[in-house]
Amino acid sequence: MTIVDAGVPAYWKLLPAALAGMGRTLEDVRAIILTHGHSDHIGFAERARRERDWPVWIHELDAALARGEAPNPAQGLGRTRLRPVLSFLLWSARRGALRQMHVGEVSTFGDGATLDLPGAPRVINVPGHTPGSAALYFESRRALIVGDALATYAVTTGERGPQIAPFTADAGQALTSLSRLEGLDAIHVLPGHGPAWSEGIGAAVERIRAAEGQPGR
Repeated sequence: MTIVDAGVPAYWKLLPAALAGMGRTLEDVRAIILTHGHSDHIGFAERARRERDWPVWIHELDAALARGEAPNPAQGLGRTRLRPVLSFLLWSARRGALRQMHVGEVSTFGDGATLDLPGAPRVINVPGHTPGSAALYFESRRALIVGDALATYAVTTGERGPQIAPFTADAGQALTSLSRLEGLDAIHVLPGHGPAWSEGIGAAVERIRAAEGQPGR
């Protein structure tokens, strides 16, 4: 098994049951891959590294962020609505996000790498949300895990559907980066925030461009 992203610290307690639901155990896990270095994605990664000796992988441009050696590059909150923001902050606090540990040691990959891990994910760098944001393409499953390269729910506004994720460092760059994904034969798009999108990555990118006032390609 390969785990992609580690959510918030309290997810560690949920992991055995989640794996059991797939007929697996902690012994089947080979690594954690982080789509980027934000605190709500590195979650239990350091605990897993220390207690289970699982390697933690991340794009080389986000390694310092995950280790706590670089500041969060996010450019403010952007548009907000009070209720969704408060709900997200309360949800995070109850799940240990205020006591988040950085990852003490990471292994890194670059753009285009196919990782020698279960599922053989191919790395596609999609800078914008963070410099080292990475989407992971599991071709045999026609599945694309995008992290926060896009979201289907905005924790700052409550808006639903494919969109540029909140807390993005460079929204223009994030929008441009989506062109690196739209040609993939990926039906299942799995974002870090919001439900899975099952109408294909091309349709998701088209929806985002339309919302941002950009013509399709």
